[in-house]
Parts: sequence; C-alpha cells; structure tokens
Amino acid sequence: MATVILVRHGRSTANASGLLAGRSAGVSLDQIGQDQAALTGDRLAPVPLVGVVSSPLERCQQTAQFILDRQTGAPYSPVDLDLTECDYGQWQGRTLSDLATEDLWPVVQSQPSAVVFPGGESMAAMQARSVAAIRRHDAAFEAEHGPEAVWAAVSHGDIIKSILADALGMHLDMFQRINVGPASISIVRYGANRPNVYATNTDGGDLSWLSNGIHSGDAPVGGGAGQKTP
Repeated sequence: MATVILVRHGRSTANASGLLAGRSAGVSLDQIGQDQAALTGDRLAPVPLVGVVSSPLERCQQTAQFILDRQTGAPYSPVDLDLTECDYGQWQGRTLSDLATEDLWPVVQSQPSAVVFPGGESMAAMQARSVAAIRRHDAAFEAEHGPEAVWAAVSHGDIIKSILADALGMHLDMFQRINVGPASISIVRYGANRPNVYATNTDGGDLSWLSNGIHSGDAPVGGGAGQKTP
C-alpha cells in the first residue's frame, strides 16, 4: 500500500489561549503555528507527495497550504469532512482548565471508548470515521500511483492519535498515551498483513528518505538496516 504522512495543524489561536476550539469557525494559526507549519512544509519539500488531504477547518487548510506551496508538483488536495475535528458538543469553546472540573474529564483521560461528549460525538465514532477515511484515501492513492506513493493527511490531535492507536493495534482506551504536537509528522504504511508505524510526533529531521517511497516486506528480525537514503 501507499505511505501516509499524518500532519497535525500548527499551533492555533485557541491552542495558545487554552480553549477547546473543536469545530468553531475562524480559528486560525497564530504566528508560532505558521512558523511550525512552514518548517513542516520544508521538511516535506524533498518528498514528492501525490496528495495532501485536509480537514475542512481553517487551521488545517492553512497548514496544508504551507506543505503544498513547497511541493514542486501539484498534488491532489481535497478536503475530507471525515478528517475534521471531533464534535465536542457542549464542551466546544470552553477552556481546558474549566473542562478539567467536569465529571467526564477523568473518563476522557482513562476510558475514552466510553465517552460521548454532551451534545456531540463519541470518541469511538471519531476514531471509526477517521481511520476509515485514511484507509480509503490510502487505497485510492495506491491504486492510482502505485505502492510507493506517499501522501499527507492534515488533521487534528485527537484524530491523529486515534489513527495511530489503530495502526499500533492499541485499544482506544490507550490512545491518551500517544502525544501528537502541533505541526508534527507521523508516518504509517498500511501493508498487506498489518500497518507499520515508521514515526510518531516528529518535529525535526530529514525526510528525504521518503522521496522514493517505502519498500517494505516482512518485518526484519533484529530490526534490519533501515530505509535507504536517496
């Protein structure tokens, strides 16, 4: 299968002020977030992406544009509603410090599979739609461009954490153990037998080794020699 690069949006104005933005309109990258997204675009510049799929929310589309601006080609760049932020319902727009006093907060921390946000979405439904979207796009890119194709999905922290948990074979209740920082890059390849996770939550480092795609087969006993640089 193809290789997907999972990119969280850069720091937003809501992140900087401790608000749970959710799906609120008008939440954009602050200056630090723009700098982070530009660095992510620079890291991905040597990698010829066949697609950059984004959540419809402004902060993700801004981050995606920083990536697209640094590509020499013109990757397919659709918006996918299934990669949008979790619907936090009545929690949306409130401060994290205030939400931490809610009875539901410890459940979010320790048993997210049981969480349904008041007036909003369950975390299990969030994971199901986002994983299905990633696998759908991955299969389509592989069918069109071949198994060495590399593409990017720009989304949100909880969305990416849930996708990584699925790829790692972790129960959703363990997904809070995963950290996904602003504008970070994680790399997953969906193989014939299982997903392979090549990186999580990186915000620096050379990615030129991805320029020819990932050539994968059986897992090497002992860890192997790693990917070849171009």
